[in-house]
Amino acid sequence: MILLEPPFPFLPAEYRVRLAVEDWEREQCAQLRRLVFCAEQGLFDGDDHDQLDDCALPIAALACVAGMPEQVVGTVRICELEPGLWQGSRLAVHRDFRAVAWIGSELIRHAVGSARARGCTRFLAHIQQQNVGLFRRLHWESLDELMLHGRPHRLMQADLAHYPSRPQAEVPFVVSVRSAA
Repeated sequence: MILLEPPFPFLPAEYRVRLAVEDWEREQCAQLRRLVFCAEQGLFDGDDHDQLDDCALPIAALACVAGMPEQVVGTVRICELEPGLWQGSRLAVHRDFRAVAWIGSELIRHAVGSARARGCTRFLAHIQQQNVGLFRRLHWESLDELMLHGRPHRLMQADLAHYPSRPQAEVPFVVSVRSAA
């Protein structure tokens, strides 16, 4: 019997982006951050946990199988630094899902929209240089250039006029098989 490999690896077509509230979601968000920022990029040695994790709200992009969340494939965290001032950080998408349209963009939209629902009047993030183009396309403005963890970053600010408040905790979306391949 000859087994044939599928022409493309299996990628779910349904995803949900939501605040990570379940223990397994939070743990997989932390594992994904370690995978991306420690193992892949070498920005941190072993763990990227810092003081912002004590106040941050983690957001997860979940791949669904048969309509049920199965795996965290992307994450970002948001934190209110002072009344009205929010910061997003540690945006990470699993390597196997980076070709899936909209996961990173939807995490950014959900982060800013969720902060707006909580009173955000200004939203900032330190963006790695290679990701600045994505943020500019999503209506972010560069405020400053700086080095963080030995890498060039930009301090950027979201144009809140392009980010409506998202009071709902979860947003489902479907990606067509063609855009996921």
